[in-house]
Amino acid sequence: MGLTVLGLSGALSHDPSAALYIDGKLIAAVEEERFVRDKHAKNRMPYESAKFCLEQAGIQPADVDIVCIPFAPISLFGSNARWHYAKRYWYAPDRSLDAILTGNRRFKRYRKKILWCLEQLGFDAKKVRLEPVEHHLAHASSAYHCSGFSEKTAILGIDGKGEYATTFFGWGENGKIHKIKEFYDPDSLGGLYGAITEYLGFEMLDGEFKVMGMAPYGDAAKYDFSRLAKFENGELIINTDYANVIGFRRYKEKGKGYYFSPKLIEWLGPKREGDIADDPYIHYAAAMQALFEKLALEMIDYYLGDVLKETGRLAFAGGCALNVKLNQRIIARSDVKELFVQPASGDAGTAVGAASYISVKNGVPVEKMEHVYLGPSYSNEDIIAACARHPNQPQWQKIDDVPQEIAKVLVEGNPVAWFQGRMEFGPRALGGRSIIGCPSVAGVADRINEQIKFRERWRPFCPSMLDTVAPQMLSVDHPSPFMTFTFDVKEGWAERVPEVVHEDGTARAQVLKRDYNPRYYDLMKELEVMTGNGVVLNTSLNRRGEPMVCSPTDALNMFFGSDLQFLIMEDVLVVKESEQ
Repeated sequence: MGLTVLGLSGALSHDPSAALYIDGKLIAAVEEERFVRDKHAKNRMPYESAKFCLEQAGIQPADVDIVCIPFAPISLFGSNARWHYAKRYWYAPDRSLDAILTGNRRFKRYRKKILWCLEQLGFDAKKVRLEPVEHHLAHASSAYHCSGFSEKTAILGIDGKGEYATTFFGWGENGKIHKIKEFYDPDSLGGLYGAITEYLGFEMLDGEFKVMGMAPYGDAAKYDFSRLAKFENGELIINTDYANVIGFRRYKEKGKGYYFSPKLIEWLGPKREGDIADDPYIHYAAAMQALFEKLALEMIDYYLGDVLKETGRLAFAGGCALNVKLNQRIIARSDVKELFVQPASGDAGTAVGAASYISVKNGVPVEKMEHVYLGPSYSNEDIIAACARHPNQPQWQKIDDVPQEIAKVLVEGNPVAWFQGRMEFGPRALGGRSIIGCPSVAGVADRINEQIKFRERWRPFCPSMLDTVAPQMLSVDHPSPFMTFTFDVKEGWAERVPEVVHEDGTARAQVLKRDYNPRYYDLMKELEVMTGNGVVLNTSLNRRGEPMVCSPTDALNMFFGSDLQFLIMEDVLVVKESEQ
């Protein structure tokens, strides 16, 4: 008796995605934005992503036993969540009353939309077994059940908010998740970081990485941000005079309401505009990052300290788990032996979380998540057909030894668009849909920035490296398959691969084992032979503001819309005329 579970996310009207487990094996997981070519795919349902999962598995809707969603009804009396929300948002009585009287309205609306989406996919709505999983339990499951940790494990979830919860502390043992404590909206560290992200001129749910990248250029000691939030007696309290605000407390500009108040502007000055990272905003970014790390580490101590002393294992998910600087500090703790961060720890990953949770609940344990190559792949024939159809009529040739040929192009100083195998799940390009460069060639990062990514110069580029190189280059020996941690770089390496070491002497590394992406691994082996460094500069294959490339047609559109000269898709090399 097999078990087929389809997880569908998108309840919070952004980052819809789908994931499919069959008998505990993750067959496919993919984000809707990649198919519909709209970053974060706001207000859409996971239609294309669910369709892909079924196709990848070669199954029909009738073969799915359970469909689950990472959003659940929250009882008025089963937890303090809705009361907490109502009390803390007293200044917006309409919202307060709404939480108490009709607090599950969003869930009902979402459930209805999902059923509609399933009908479009060919499911019989009357027969579908639809199971809701609380948002933070889905995050917790995506971390714990995918970690492969067999012993007792501390579990942490920090994000903006789910139904009402914003933070989750718990532990897992023998496949079961136990909740220790949750914090509720508006007391949200992720929400506070998001509000400051907006103030610094970026979009919430997208710009947080930019704030983190900006922080090392500033001096956190210049501004004291402690008034924004405190953690005492086991409770996190956000100062809603300044941030995580709703209703009339919001700062408004051009008809848009922000998650910070005019009071924040009175204190810190006007909201940042444009692309320049300058004074005082770099210091604000540094101060926010420092406050975030301080409070997160205090909360970990308070709620998970005992579990960590016992086990040394921590599993972490939620949007804030992508804060690689915090993760570096967690790994540095003496009570942490190993930290597993769910690679798609934002809301897209809750599709995997809900599905893994329901699979385990039904007696089918799930496998460890060893890689994220879970999206579509394309054959040489598919790629050649896409070239033939493309309006730019690309000139292509098939090459025999891709790793060797492409390594030569890289060493000559050219960035290359690299499209190989199945597309990655989650926000990181990990050698499936990447733009790559040779990290010892001076200026290659700037070149990628100016010609292709059009992104802020102070955002770091990251290295992918051979598993044999990591112990030589990185100061801490810790598994890092998904670029979810930064590491201090050992002496001499910043000179060897300057293009992938950030302002503060760290690198956000992907450490690759050959089993999971042999072609990418072999490329790095060739680079090692040619340059002495088995490291490649890696950034996602997209232009600024666009989702990562999915299909050969997407790759060609992006290629011809940029100044890139080389695109390799499987064995098919496309070179722009001027280079020939």
